[in-house]
Amino acid sequence: MTKKKVLLKFPQNGVSKPFTYRLIKDYDLIVNIFKARVTPEETGELWIELEGSDDRIKKGLDYLKKERIEIIPLEKQIERNRETCTDCGACVSLCPSYAITMDRKKWEVNFDKKKCIACELCVDACPVKAIKVNF
Repeated sequence: MTKKKVLLKFPQNGVSKPFTYRLIKDYDLIVNIFKARVTPEETGELWIELEGSDDRIKKGLDYLKKERIEIIPLEKQIERNRETCTDCGACVSLCPSYAITMDRKKWEVNFDKKKCIACELCVDACPVKAIKVNF
């Protein structure tokens, strides 16, 4: 089983269609939604992780392309500079995937790259600029 994280950008007339349902039902994919910003009659964005065979993921992404959905691979990574980080916790409450957590016993910020969806909310929140985006 392969996992692939992508950002889907929907055109204005595409947000009302059941795309995630089709990915699950027709392409036998596991769809994990990390973040969504979808408003009827407007454009939409959906941060997801697809899980399945390479072939099924490719076919599912081809289907989305035919439906005129822009697919942006989430290949960028968030990096935290442990030396610069002051463990203030400003980034913790903003993380939608719980990749950034606070160890309350040690008062230490922990970062799990595997959970990170690269939404970049933590980057602006960091007062000492210890979090950066790498492509």
